[in-house]
Amino acid sequence: MDNLTFGLTMLLVGMGGTLLTLWLLAILMGWLTRLCQPRAKGDHHE
Repeated sequence: MDNLTFGLTMLLVGMGGTLLTLWLLAILMGWLTRLCQPRAKGDHHE
């Protein structure tokens, strides 16, 4: 494998891994935001 092929492979894998991690963190943060919202005054959870 020459240097150009190796460099492009590392670029694609690194960028893909970064975007996948950011996507998972965004989903986790949205889920936690929805889970930890304060309840309304009349809302009782039993």
